[in-house]
Amino acid sequence: MALERRSFLAGAATLGIAGPASAALPAGSHYGLIGKMTAKAGERDALAAILIEGTRAMPGCLSYVVSADATDGDVLWVTEAWESKEAHAGSLALPGVRAAIARGRPMIAAMERIAETVPMGGTGLAARG
Repeated sequence: MALERRSFLAGAATLGIAGPASAALPAGSHYGLIGKMTAKAGERDALAAILIEGTRAMPGCLSYVVSADATDGDVLWVTEAWESKEAHAGSLALPGVRAAIARGRPMIAAMERIAETVPMGGTGLAARG
């Protein structure tokens, strides 16, 4: 008999084995982005390293995740959660972010903004910066 996911999660939470606690964000207008970045052939990992390094200290950033696509060796997915749209816009003026953009731009073949989101909560969403 298959165990339903809901039943498993309820039981795991009761036993304290559900993993790290999830965070609910305070009410307000948080801002999120999901982007797809296609690197020039063979440049994906170098581009990812630049993106990750350039985003270490960004005030108002709740989460910034750079992920490799599982099937396309040139694609990166960038998922961002911010305290506000203004915090995101302000990050683009930071010296570290500007330097990362300048270094990474020649490696980028294409960029797409997939979605703007309103982050509501989840694991790892804690204010930093």
